[in-house]
Amino acid sequence: MADKARIVIVGGGVAGIEVATSLGRGGGADVILADRSLSHVWKPMLHTFAAGTAQADRQKVDFFAQARRNSFRFQPGALTGIDRAAKRVKLMIEAAEGRPEVDLAYDLLVIAIGSRANDFGTPGVAEHCLTIDDLTEAEHFHDQLRCHLLARLDRGGMLEIAIVGGGATGVELAAELKHAINLLSAYGSPDLPQRLRLTLIESGPRLLAAFPERVSRAAARTLSDLGVAVRTGAMVTAADASGFTLKDGSRIPAGLKVWAAGVKAPDVLAGLDGLERSRTGQLVVGPDLRATRDPAIIALGDCASLADPQTDKPVPATAQAARQQAQHLARHLGGALASGGTVATELPPFRYVEKGAIVSLADFNGWGTLGRYTFGGGRLRGLSARLTHDLLYRQHQIGLYGPVRGTLAWLLDDLDHLISPPVKLD
Repeated sequence: MADKARIVIVGGGVAGIEVATSLGRGGGADVILADRSLSHVWKPMLHTFAAGTAQADRQKVDFFAQARRNSFRFQPGALTGIDRAAKRVKLMIEAAEGRPEVDLAYDLLVIAIGSRANDFGTPGVAEHCLTIDDLTEAEHFHDQLRCHLLARLDRGGMLEIAIVGGGATGVELAAELKHAINLLSAYGSPDLPQRLRLTLIESGPRLLAAFPERVSRAAARTLSDLGVAVRTGAMVTAADASGFTLKDGSRIPAGLKVWAAGVKAPDVLAGLDGLERSRTGQLVVGPDLRATRDPAIIALGDCASLADPQTDKPVPATAQAARQQAQHLARHLGGALASGGTVATELPPFRYVEKGAIVSLADFNGWGTLGRYTFGGGRLRGLSARLTHDLLYRQHQIGLYGPVRGTLAWLLDDLDHLISPPVKLD
């Protein structure tokens, strides 16, 4: 009997873990998932972990346990390089003593390492700003937030926070922080919400540029009503320890600064010689999701640049697009392997289906637009949008755990909300 094809998946985000789980269950290949972390979280929840309104320990999916239950292997390690001629991928185990290197052979390499915020080389941002692109960064932000809060609870004074980036991440983080501060005011500091100076800075003319203008206006109005200072058309030219400098020369003071603007591929992709990359560093792939210069490499999600053949526009860097790509690859590649095919089997072209977009502002408000393929299109607002936002995550959970365990995880989350503090304090 021929050896099974070796499929190495680097990156355990939405796309990577779904492909590994599906192909592992199929049993048609020897599947290895590699990630720099030991657990998976749903990236659209990172702002809630940063604010402390959700417990990351409850939402993490342990990679080792997921691999055991679904017949694939997990290898800790961050991507450092690829030997394309020998078909070997190089990893470094960052969390281990001595940071040892690992070298894995592959027949097919799937790269799904996500994206990073793009500071566009703005002076001072790397040194003085926090980002929340992964769980480690979100938890570090929460640690810093807690330090600032404890100082204010004891000594009083203003808590100044500024967020750069008026996309979904920045808008949702601003609302979640306001929600967290309101909850914390019940813990012995009732005037804390009045001592929060929270500023959201966007260089473009409006917030949530990917949404209809009516949603942008409504989101700006909701944030303003909550006491968030919304600054649009404001270009940040520098950051320092005490705040941001804008293009017009004005200053926005902030002790805690978050950069949530722009999207770029992780820097490691720039060192992969011979592969075509986009202007923002993503790997350029064809309609079959294979790298344009190496059919043994597939890129998925935010780190991939793919033009939609119907609109000739880039497929958006969203969890929705990443999940669709993962499901497309798992369905067609898994089917080919199950019927005796190989990883070189031609894959049908991927077609992105716009199913709409949802933004949820904590418990305050929410909006959604449904694509024309989702119940014929339509709009969501308020509670319906917030519930749909939560249902997308539950759908992801059920896809990873299966219907029974996924539903039980959902139930346990709801029970935990009844007994745990509404905001993380430790």
